Amino acid sequence: MRKLLKWVLRLTLALALAALVVGVWKRDEISRLMAVNSLFLPDRIARNFSHMDQAFLHSPISRGTGTIVPLPAGASIGLPDGFEQFVRDRRVTSVVVLKDGKLVHESYHLDTKPEDLRISWSMAKSYLSALTGVLLAEGVIASLDDPVIRYAPALTGSAYDGTTIRHVLNMATGVTFDEDYTDKNSDINRMGRVLALGAQMDAFAAGLTETFAAPGTQWQYVSIDTHVLGMVLRGATGRTVIDLMSEKIIAPLGVEQEPYYLTDGTGVAFVLGGFNGTTRDYARFGQMFLQHGQWHDQQVVPEAWVIASTTASAPTAPDQYGYGYQWWMPRDARPREYMGRGIYGQYLYINERQGIVIALTAVDPQFRDKAVQRSHIEMFRAIADGT
Repeated sequence: MRKLLKWVLRLTLALALAALVVGVWKRDEISRLMAVNSLFLPDRIARNFSHMDQAFLHSPISRGTGTIVPLPAGASIGLPDGFEQFVRDRRVTSVVVLKDGKLVHESYHLDTKPEDLRISWSMAKSYLSALTGVLLAEGVIASLDDPVIRYAPALTGSAYDGTTIRHVLNMATGVTFDEDYTDKNSDINRMGRVLALGAQMDAFAAGLTETFAAPGTQWQYVSIDTHVLGMVLRGATGRTVIDLMSEKIIAPLGVEQEPYYLTDGTGVAFVLGGFNGTTRDYARFGQMFLQHGQWHDQQVVPEAWVIASTTASAPTAPDQYGYGYQWWMPRDARPREYMGRGIYGQYLYINERQGIVIALTAVDPQFRDKAVQRSHIEMFRAIADGT
């Protein structure tokens, strides 16, 4: 009996030591996984969205050595009736409004600050679209109708074999991908765990094998399409998206603060939703688009690309929002009215005719509700009409 007891004690000690070793070895992975599980908790979400670098692997996007391009102050605008209630109801964290390139409103809420680098979520897709347009104009990409496997051969044999760059830009690949954020076993949440555990996003994309429609025939919002676009850009240039984004977009904008990308375990940028920047700098990007890619005497993004990417071209249904190349258009869009948007209420609204750019961030748990989405459009238009 005594020998058995000693054996049990030794085994228990050995298991405890093994658990300790594994815990230390996997500490970072466990920490990131716990961060994913607590990311959207109501009492943490506002802070989490402004400090994603404290929970996930990340990499800075160099702003270069240029000076900050100022946002000149304009006369403060009168805000529409109901604006303050809208801010409370939609759990808005920041709002920046530009009118004709001048800063006419700026406010921060829920203990956020101007210098916070806020997660853009799917607004990041519009940034990658802009980079695609630059590389296409430079001839690095021959045609939008090239197959993605020409530049990303790792996707050969996957669900993306047979899709083109245009298909991924339009999110008309026909690739099966469950985007249900409430289902822990959905593809989007499995992808989140890949990111948290430092695994490879490229391998995750290559592992998708099912389709629901022929490429180009149906539109369905599939976030992993944007990662595939990132694979194409990396394959075409032999460079990282982080370096390309710095050189082609961020440095020319003269941003106030160096942004960063969340990354996977190999340092690959989480291009479909991992861009983090200040609200003012999101507005700078929007103003550059409003000016058809022109920014302080430099053509940052080709004008033809700005127009093409922000024009509805995807095969969306009549009751759906319009979609271009990673940009959205309201169902009843006014002329040259479009937006980038992300989960939990991130918006970059642009109304060219009225000279309005609105960058808004939020932590709104009701972001999926169609009435809530409509309320954003109505508020943006009310602001534009009142300036």
